[in-house]
Amino acid sequence: MSQKKELLIGVIGAGGRGHLANYAHKPEEGVRVVAGMDVHDAPLTAFKERFGQDVFVTKDYHELLHREEIDAVFVTSPDFAHEEQAVAALEHGKAVYLEKPMAITIEGCDRILRAAYENKAKLYVGHNMRHMALTIKMKELIDKGAIGEVKAGWCRHFVGYGGDAYFKDWHAERKNTTGLLLQKGAHDIDILHWLCGGYSRRVVGMGGLTVYDRITDRHDPSERGDARFRIENWPPLSQKGLNPIIDVEDISMMLMELNNGVFCSYQQCHYTPDGWRNYTIIGTEGRIENFGDSPGMCVLRVFNRRTEYNPWGDEQYFFPRLHYGRGGGHGGADPLIVAEFIRFVREGGRIQTSPIAARYSVAAGYLATQSLRSGAMPQDVPPLPKEIVEYFESQTN
Repeated sequence: MSQKKELLIGVIGAGGRGHLANYAHKPEEGVRVVAGMDVHDAPLTAFKERFGQDVFVTKDYHELLHREEIDAVFVTSPDFAHEEQAVAALEHGKAVYLEKPMAITIEGCDRILRAAYENKAKLYVGHNMRHMALTIKMKELIDKGAIGEVKAGWCRHFVGYGGDAYFKDWHAERKNTTGLLLQKGAHDIDILHWLCGGYSRRVVGMGGLTVYDRITDRHDPSERGDARFRIENWPPLSQKGLNPIIDVEDISMMLMELNNGVFCSYQQCHYTPDGWRNYTIIGTEGRIENFGDSPGMCVLRVFNRRTEYNPWGDEQYFFPRLHYGRGGGHGGADPLIVAEFIRFVREGGRIQTSPIAARYSVAAGYLATQSLRSGAMPQDVPPLPKEIVEYFESQTN
C-alpha cells in the first residue's frame, strides 16, 4: 500500500476484542479509527464515545467494507464469523488484522489465505503471544542452543477462568468454535510450533465434557451470558447461568508429531483453581521451563546440568512488570502486536506473526478435536500449496 497522509481503520466486531483498535487510534501519527461494526447497540454507542460522534457505525459489515476511504480493518468478531468477514475484507483489498483463531475449520483458514494471496492484500493474524517477553526470551535461548537440539515440547494450560469465560456464551457450542482445544488452544499450539521449529503433521486427541454438563442452572436462550470473571464463582460446580447448550469439552489433551521429528503435547483444563500456562521444552542438552506467565509473577528457568531434584534451575530469568514497556493486555503484547500491524500496513517489511503458522495451529487443534471425538484416531494434517507458503513466508521473520 502506498503511503498516504492518513491510515484510516474500520473495526468489524466493535465489542470484546475490538478494544484493540484503541491502540491503533493515533491521529497525531496519522492513524485514525473511523468506522465500526457490531450486531449489538451497546458496543456501537461505546465506539462513538471513544472515537467521536462523527465516526461511521453499522450493524452490517458489508456497509463498512464498501467505504473506499478505509484502508485496513480489524476483524475481532466471534470466531465463527472470521472466515466470511476476513475473505470479504481481503476481496475488497483491505489490509486485515484477524483475531485468532484464524477460523474454526481448516477449509476456512485456507479460503482466507487464498483470498489474501489472490488479491495481494495484507493479512496479519493476532497471535499476540509471539510478542510476550516470556516467549520471546524462550525462543532466544532455544535458538542460541541453551538446551541443545530441541526434541520435545509440552504445554499445560490451567484455564481457571474457563467456567466464566467459555461456558456462559457462544464459546460453549461446537457450531461456533469447533471446540476449545482449537479455540483456546490455538495460542499454545502456535507457541509450541514456534519454539520447536516445526508444524504438526500428525495429531491424536482425547478429552471430554466432565464437569459443566452437571450444572443445570442455565440462562435463557434469549439472554446474553455473563462471561465476566468473578472470584466468588468457586468451586466450579457452583457456577450459575451457563449457556443453554454446552457441547464442547472442558478437559482436552493432544499429542503432536511435528514435521521436523519433534514430539509435543498440549493439555487444557477449564476448572482449575489457578489460571496460567506452563511450557517445557526439552533438548539434547537440557530443558527450559516457565513458572507463571503474568508480568511481575513469572520466572523462566534453564536446566542444563545433570543433577538430582533442582527446583531453581541453573539459570533464572525474571520478568518484572516494567519489562513489558507500555503495558496493555496479554502481558503487554496487545499494543506491540497492533503497532507491528500498523507498521506492516504502512511500510511493509517482515512480521513476527505468521498466517501460515496460524493456519497450522488451527489445523492441529481442529484435527485433534476430531480425533478425541472419534476414539482417539490419529489424524494427518494436510499441507498447504507451495505458492501459498512461499508468498506468506516471504513476509515473516
